[in-house]
Amino acid sequence: MALVSLILSPLAGALVLAFWGHKKVAPALNILFSLLTFALSILLADEVYRSGPRLALDEQLFSDGLSSLFLVVTGGVAATTSFFSFRYMAIEAAHGHLSPERSRLYLALYQVFVLAMIVVLASNNLGLLWVALEGATLATVLLVGWSRTPSAIKASWKYFILCGVGIAQALFGTILLYFASEKTLGPGGTALLWTHLAMVKSQLEPTVIGLAFVFFVVGYGTKVGLVPLHNWLPDAHAEGPTPISAVLSGLLLNVALYAILRVKVLADGALHSAMPSRLLIGFGLVTLLLASISMWKRQDIKRLFAYSSIEHMGIATLAFGIGGPLATFAGLLHMTAHSLVKSAIFFVVGHIVQTSGSQKILSIREVAARTPGLSRALLAGGFAITGLPPFALFASEFLIVSEAARRAPYTVPFLLFALFVTFGIILFRILEMNGGGPPLESPVLPSPPLTFFPVWIHLGVALVMGLFFPALLASVYQKALLSLGPLYGG
Repeated sequence: MALVSLILSPLAGALVLAFWGHKKVAPALNILFSLLTFALSILLADEVYRSGPRLALDEQLFSDGLSSLFLVVTGGVAATTSFFSFRYMAIEAAHGHLSPERSRLYLALYQVFVLAMIVVLASNNLGLLWVALEGATLATVLLVGWSRTPSAIKASWKYFILCGVGIAQALFGTILLYFASEKTLGPGGTALLWTHLAMVKSQLEPTVIGLAFVFFVVGYGTKVGLVPLHNWLPDAHAEGPTPISAVLSGLLLNVALYAILRVKVLADGALHSAMPSRLLIGFGLVTLLLASISMWKRQDIKRLFAYSSIEHMGIATLAFGIGGPLATFAGLLHMTAHSLVKSAIFFVVGHIVQTSGSQKILSIREVAARTPGLSRALLAGGFAITGLPPFALFASEFLIVSEAARRAPYTVPFLLFALFVTFGIILFRILEMNGGGPPLESPVLPSPPLTFFPVWIHLGVALVMGLFFPALLASVYQKALLSLGPLYGG
């Protein structure tokens, strides 16, 4: 079955690379396992599309329209990031920064990280989902501190402590959810199975579910990058390897928000009130406002785009708080497009940093002269991430603003302010980096096709999704909406 095979693929990759990750062929093996995982995610999505939701391993694993959509996104971005890692690690090795032992650690943990995210998305058991998110935390803590510099170790500890606080709150929310559900479903494993909980959500104790949802939002919101426990994200991006920045922004934030959406369905059904939506609106607004303002004086290019990731997660959270079919569709589209565009930007940034030897914007102002190909890719990625047409983020943001004006008009001034501030800052910084510098005396680093392949694939898909929406893709998103219940998809 594709669902079980999808779990086994990165598991096998992690085991193989743990033993042979120091070999020269290891980066190629990482690509092969990542491509296999991507292919299996497409196969599973096709099964779900044609035959409906799938269950496996005594109902512990589950995939429907929503999870299969994000499994494909996760598999795809993980596969292209493995291609980027191949070139990135070759340059690190050429600079003498990569030993065989560090290569094995990176590649094995990369597959563990992908495995953890897939288990989150394919889990029917909310307890297993919590364990998998904790596993993703532990894997990325080691990856953030991979360079072993004092600043990297400090960032990894900050990440571990803040996300540890968040995951502890999510655990308490899971316990509360179990207490609320065992009265209806009875004690045992079924009390945490999402498919069973969704069928009896209207019978769950409203007070306990409401309290549990608050803990879930704060706990898993730490992973999403929601205020107030968001401070780990800029440090983790700035100090960790750039491929890890790509999957942190492009995948992990989505996976954590996916977990919140699953619980929101239960909270909406149990409470029959606007509390869950208002909570998400509040967290989303504060997060995107703070993130947009925080970009103002950022001189580190990776920190700049880390705050951009926080801002975009705030926008998506706001969309799901607004609710309704259009806003929810826009939120799903925004998550997908952000995964594609932000990971592409980090691919470009990674090569720019390796070319210039610095992450400081003032030190890489000659990017246009040094690497014209990277300059063009950075410009395209900057236009896409700021929501300029015709990229998909423009469509999602336009829909979110439109639905906010109709359903929650008091949010529109704050939303527009944050969008304009972010647009101005990112565009100014990108043009500043492309403003040229003194004549180059050193040779330009070559940029082989493998450098640009993942970048243009991602930006190309985001462009196609913004220009027109194929009928097949529309059906996929419709099934994802229906998976969230009649409150969203009706």
